[in-house]
Amino acid sequence: MARLQLDLPEDQFYYSTQLTVRVTDINAANHLGNESMIAMISEARARFLFEFGVAETERDGNGIIVTDLAATYRAEAYGRDQLLFEVGVMDFNKYGGDLIFRITRPRDKTLIAMAKSGFVFYNYKSSQVCYMPEDFRNKFERVNWID
Repeated sequence: MARLQLDLPEDQFYYSTQLTVRVTDINAANHLGNESMIAMISEARARFLFEFGVAETERDGNGIIVTDLAATYRAEAYGRDQLLFEVGVMDFNKYGGDLIFRITRPRDKTLIAMAKSGFVFYNYKSSQVCYMPEDFRNKFERVNWID
């Protein structure tokens, strides 16, 4: 199987936050487990959206839904490590785009992982994909478009 390659544009990271690897995030191999990394990526996504004033679900039922996630692991992380999650956006289309993540350990400047998560705007009441709101689009003027 060909290895996944993520090329993340440097100029599309808009936000960063730190998370600590908890003891409960450690797997049998004594490093950060895959499922815990996914949970940390989800937390970084939620913080990013909150920082930019984007509700994951509005009263009218409109919100954001994750469509896929790809991650590449470059180094191990261990209990109590402080990790820096840089979050950005790329590849917008009329319904959504991709959130991008670069995860590093600032203490030694080690790249731990990179990830890309697709999202679309979705109405949870009608169970249908909907158009990206203009106010969301306007928050990220530098982002590329693919359609």
